[in-house]
Amino acid sequence: MNSITYKGYTARVEFDERDDIFVGRVLGGRDIISFHADSVAELHAEFASAIEDYLADCAE
Repeated sequence: MNSITYKGYTARVEFDERDDIFVGRVLGGRDIISFHADSVAELHAEFASAIEDYLADCAE
């Protein structure tokens, strides 16, 4: 298992060989936040986008 962090949030990242994509899921939250990408660079961008969307939803 690998992990990445953004703004204090940590996500578990795994590679799905069947679908040939990276899949991430944020750990420790009460809401499910997940994301996926075809490359490592895209994975980081999708993770940041998922967190920014979550924070915007929480602010509303």
